[in-house]
This record gives sequence, structure tokens and C-alpha cells, in this order.
Amino acid sequence: MCSQVGASRRLRLREPDYYRPCYAIRMTTSCLTVAGATAAGMLLGAGILHLLPKLGGSGRRLSDALCRAPALDWVITYFTIAPLVAGPTLAGWRGLGGAVGGQVGGLLLWTFLHELFHREAVRGPRIVTTIDRLTGKWRNYLATWITALATPVLWAVRMAELIVYPALTWLVGLPKYNAADWVNVSRQKFDGLVGHDLIWCLYCDWMTGIWSLGTEMLRHIESFWCPIQFASGAKCRNCAIDFPDVAHGWVPPTGPWPT
Repeated sequence: MCSQVGASRRLRLREPDYYRPCYAIRMTTSCLTVAGATAAGMLLGAGILHLLPKLGGSGRRLSDALCRAPALDWVITYFTIAPLVAGPTLAGWRGLGGAVGGQVGGLLLWTFLHELFHREAVRGPRIVTTIDRLTGKWRNYLATWITALATPVLWAVRMAELIVYPALTWLVGLPKYNAADWVNVSRQKFDGLVGHDLIWCLYCDWMTGIWSLGTEMLRHIESFWCPIQFASGAKCRNCAIDFPDVAHGWVPPTGPWPT
């Protein structure tokens, strides 16, 4: 009997931490702490961006600089990627969940506050209400958030534009680009664009510039190293939209090389 009691005690001592109530509490607390800190950081950053244009000429110049590359890259990283790195670093996988939750919560709270302070614009014509009528409110809302899943991919594309392509301009003489002419945002200047419409239009603004610049860089890479038309006529026609060199300068898909 005594041996059975002793064995039972040893089993209890070896219970994994995740069976203990305090472990679940610690996990929940860590997740909520990261979520709260992330949401606060989102709102603080947004508040600073709102405040800068009101600080005279210097503030407006700084605000304008933050709306185009390369300063815009730091702003985007702060709001999108930095929380996804800091959260897991501080609290593991629960930190990642907290960071994502904090980003979503911070965005929703900012949207609510921005629309609260711009009631007249909210009552006027809006993109979100128009699309809601076309697709249904929840379809539109869910589809909009699904597009946000592409954010890390777009950020990675931008990093490739900053790190990979410049080396090619030096090594093999590919054309250089002023990224600020492509990667910038200006939808905040549109009168009446507030809250939900404003934040998602800014996202589209940033996304379009990055993708267009990346496509232009890829066009020169392809034309430099492999200017051979595709065997598929449909692929040639489709790619010619973004890669006009397909029809103007690339050799036929079966060769030969020009002499």
C-alpha cells in the first residue's frame, strides 16, 4: 500500500506543466499582455502620424517623408512585421497569437475612433457601404481581412527590392529606380476617406506600388538573362501585359539565337 502511495506521488510530481492550472493562467496572461502592448503600440504610432502634420512646416515635411520610401518602409515594418517578431521573441507561440490579436484589435479600435471623429464623412458616400450593398456586409468584411494575409509576402518582396536588386545594378548594370516614385502612399489626402475605407485604401496604395516596382525589376532581370519567348502563346500574351519585352526583343521559343 505504501509503495502504491509513493508511486502515485511520484507520478503527480512528474505531471507536465501544461496540466497545471497556473500554467494555463500564465499562458493566457502572456498572450493578453502582448496583445495589449501591441494594440497600444499601434494606436501610439497612428497617433504620432496624425499629429505630425499639425506641428508646422517641419512636422509636415517629416510626415511627407514618412509617406514614401525609404522612410515608409520603416513605418510599414513597425505596424506589420515588428509585432510578429517581438511577440514570439518575448512569449513564444502565445506571443505570436497575442501580437496578431493586438494588431487586429488596434486596427479595429483606430477605425472606430477615426470614424467617431469624422461623423459627417461617415454619413456621406463611402466605398465600404457601396460594396456592402453589392456583396453583403460580412462577405465584404471577411474578404477585406483575407487580403491582409498577403502583408508578410508583400513586405518580403519589398525587402528583395531593397537588398537583392541593387546588387544587380552594380554587378551587371541593370537600370536603377527611385523607389519613392513607386512605393508611396497618398490616399490619406482624399477628402472624405475615413476609418475603414482609409486604412484599407492605404494598404492597397502601398501594395500596388511594391508589386509594380517588383514587376518592373523582374522584367529587366528576365530580359537580361533569359530573353526567350514562352512556348505557350497564351502565356506570352498574358505576360506581355507586365513584360512587354516578350513581344519586343525576346527570341522565339525554339530559337535560334540571332547572329
